[in-house]
Amino acid sequence: MGAVVCVLNESLTESIRGFYKIRKAFMALDALLHAENKYMKGQSRNSIEGRKSIDSLRSNTSKQSINGTSAGLGNNSTGAKKQEKPLLNVVRQKELATAAQSRASPKSQETSDGSKEDSDDDEEFYDVVESQEDIPKTETYAGHIEINGVTQDLAKQSLDFDSRSGIQDLPQMAISSDHQILDHDPDSEIFSNPIDVFVHSGANLWFGLLLVMISMIPPAFNKLLFIIGFHGDRDRGLLLLWQASKFHNINGAMAGLVLLGYYHGVVGFADILPEPVSLKGPEAALSQQNVRGYPKERCEELLQDMRARHPKSQLWLLEEARMEAMNCHLSSALSILKTSSKTKSPLKQVEALNMFEMSLNAMYIHDYSLCAESFLKCIKMNNWSHALYYYIAGAAHVEMYRRDKLSIRSSEKKAALQKHAEKATEYFRLSTKHAGKKKFMARQLPFDVFVTRKVQKWETRAKEWNVAFIDAVGVSPLDEMIFFWNGYKRMNKEEMQTSLENLAWSDTRKENETWVKEEKDEKAVLAVLRAATLRALGRWDDAVKCLQDGVLDIDRAELKGGLRDDWTAPSAHYERGAVCWMRRKEGGGKSEMEWVKECESWVEKAAKWESYELDARIGLKVATAQDTLKKYWEGTRR
Repeated sequence: MGAVVCVLNESLTESIRGFYKIRKAFMALDALLHAENKYMKGQSRNSIEGRKSIDSLRSNTSKQSINGTSAGLGNNSTGAKKQEKPLLNVVRQKELATAAQSRASPKSQETSDGSKEDSDDDEEFYDVVESQEDIPKTETYAGHIEINGVTQDLAKQSLDFDSRSGIQDLPQMAISSDHQILDHDPDSEIFSNPIDVFVHSGANLWFGLLLVMISMIPPAFNKLLFIIGFHGDRDRGLLLLWQASKFHNINGAMAGLVLLGYYHGVVGFADILPEPVSLKGPEAALSQQNVRGYPKERCEELLQDMRARHPKSQLWLLEEARMEAMNCHLSSALSILKTSSKTKSPLKQVEALNMFEMSLNAMYIHDYSLCAESFLKCIKMNNWSHALYYYIAGAAHVEMYRRDKLSIRSSEKKAALQKHAEKATEYFRLSTKHAGKKKFMARQLPFDVFVTRKVQKWETRAKEWNVAFIDAVGVSPLDEMIFFWNGYKRMNKEEMQTSLENLAWSDTRKENETWVKEEKDEKAVLAVLRAATLRALGRWDDAVKCLQDGVLDIDRAELKGGLRDDWTAPSAHYERGAVCWMRRKEGGGKSEMEWVKECESWVEKAAKWESYELDARIGLKVATAQDTLKKYWEGTRR
């Protein structure tokens, strides 16, 4: 965790040092999990040998029972029971002797010609057996056998081994050998030692977190990390995090928090995602399909479990609100956040997160007054991103200004419009004053750069057009923020319709007299925002036409340089890919494979785009899309 925090430092030197620490942690955790898996393979092999010993002894016992009358065994049932106990004890003794012999054997043995050859078991792990005489004799064998990821209790198994229920018929898990231990719950006998529990849950938590984080890094930067030894694997990382979340310690709570944050944050931010597969039974914990997309039922169970473990923690109330927002219940989410904010948390960070989430939800639901008020409160609770908070507060007042300009009568109009115009202008200019005060890896924060350019663009146009600053503001800046946070996935149809009405101000309202003067890049902003809203509403043909006419048919050179919004062209390519992905099931004159191939072509164009504003944020969507498409093609080849 210290390495991750070090990477997020403002100093470039500290950030590079943090990457070095992360690489060391990556290698150490990978080795630790590899050792765990190797141990489990050894345990599985010993268990199989024990099963074979049972079969062999059972066979010998059966032969004796055939001639058992002359030997005094007869058919007495009590005698049969007495015979069963020493049989299992013999198996137990043989297993312990085998383990002791393997442990005591040297790593290399002399061959007949005097040379040494390495033992095949020199790297296997076995429990030390001090003395066999003091080991208590068990009535039944209490061990487990694990084959192909399935654990079975031998005490419950019949000694009459039937080939129809044999090893060959056990279900096959579609996972790699790296997940030998992921089907064990905290009450498993292998976690009898609390130190083992802490090490296992901690290793799964932090290595899972690293794998997921690296897999989400934008394409260009990810190639560099791959060269220096970082390899992300989102599915494996999520499986490790789910395993860690089972344990009732700080590692389990952290894993639950990371998982819910990932599904409600990263997954909620992306559009091209695999469809979640809800599995039940022992295969659910091991299936990679059960962690992809947004596994709603599993997340609900995890949240319920965490609320039961930590009933007084407000972090889980925050996650409950995020879950409601993911289910397009923004009013319910706001209600939970407002109730939670009335109880003061001992952690200021929790209060800040709660207020930030309330601000975003108010923006999505188009409660402009609450949105502006909440983002201004965030400034007092957080030392970062003040420029962004002032900017969104100003954008909320722009929407109130435009709304009042359409609805208020002339006698009441002047005072109300003047108030919102002044507030918007004040907050926009404050945003530029606070931009650049915080840095990430010695560079300005992406949104600080974005805010500074936008305000400068509007001030330049206000002078050129000889209009007030508020009238020089372009396409709805608040809906632009909704697009960057992908609020459409949390909005219902009525709220998305309100977004379309806000966007309509630019090109269909007579009150906007400056639209005819707008350049092509501003019209491209309108096209992308409108297309994204239409796509979320399921109006795919309208979305495609909007993107084609407003962005894709325009020379990209006209959409970049100077104070222009150069993010529109790569975003339009991603949106086209998202439309193809969503249409793959409905046909529309193409097969599913054709839709997916077209989606991939658009996503690859967006991934290979040159550097542009907010490319890290949009690149996160692209990286998630690439990972989804990779898993899709892997699934079709099976």
